[in-house]
Amino acid sequence: MLWLLAAILAIICCAGVMTCRYCKNNNPNVATQYTPQAPDYADTTMWITEDDDTEGTGADVFYVVSTWEEDWKTADSTVCHYADVWNPTHREHMAMEINKVSAYMSPGNRFYAPYYRHTTIEAFMLHNEDSTRARARLAMGDVCKAFDYFQAHRDQKRPLIIAGFSQGGMAVVELLKHIDDETYGQLAAAYVLGYKVTPEDTLQTKHIKAAQGETDTGVTICYNTVKDVKYIQPVIAATCMGINPVNWRTDATPATLHDTITVTLAPEYHVLVVSGYSGAEYPAYKDLINVGDIHSCEPWLYSECLAKNIAVRASEWRKKH
Repeated sequence: MLWLLAAILAIICCAGVMTCRYCKNNNPNVATQYTPQAPDYADTTMWITEDDDTEGTGADVFYVVSTWEEDWKTADSTVCHYADVWNPTHREHMAMEINKVSAYMSPGNRFYAPYYRHTTIEAFMLHNEDSTRARARLAMGDVCKAFDYFQAHRDQKRPLIIAGFSQGGMAVVELLKHIDDETYGQLAAAYVLGYKVTPEDTLQTKHIKAAQGETDTGVTICYNTVKDVKYIQPVIAATCMGINPVNWRTDATPATLHDTITVTLAPEYHVLVVSGYSGAEYPAYKDLINVGDIHSCEPWLYSECLAKNIAVRASEWRKKH
């Protein structure tokens, strides 16, 4: 979720925040808050894009970045629960992840990632599903608006890939509820990295179908990684589906990654259990993540597997269309 937050907290500040970019919450029953100005997705500065599809045979990848900010305060000490897409520091944080993901998702594809007002880490520390979703509603609205703009302007004859990490994974689930059947027909695959799909999610849309192998299309790939099932964080990883992105199995057949890491799906919990990996480069954060899990490594540990699979599913989609 905050894959390098422990290393960057010291530089998070409110420098450059302009109070004219916020609207005050005038509800007297809640603490005064600021809401950052909404992004305009017709503005190219609200996107990071990369066109690496030189052969015209790849996919359009829509990627949603994870959580990067804590609750912060404006110059007049008013709290804000959201990232500010106009704040250079917040943009820099989001861009670090987006560019790192683009390095393996964009080759052979067209890659699009919007900046959005993601909710802060405190929303997930509420440990209450309804409260977290309520806090994230504004963020999910931004992502849906960004996707609608993207969808309206892309070549819809190309296969569609939707992917996101952590809060971005939440956004992927919400996008699958948001899209219409015509858009769903363009979907090669959706990747929910380091977040959950709940039974309630699957009841709310027919667009969420769990992947069963390496080549099926129109499916959702979901995984979370722990060192032992006792470390599952319900707010993130209490999921009803899972697949091993190394061998693309949904049973407990183990797979070897990078010669030294064993990755095994625990089918009863739908999470990956790893051995032979320390995860030491990502310290624990507020007893929420990286405590017996390797949440912060989800987009990176399996990057080669994901890059290959995006190409496979895009190719399979093209065969059917």
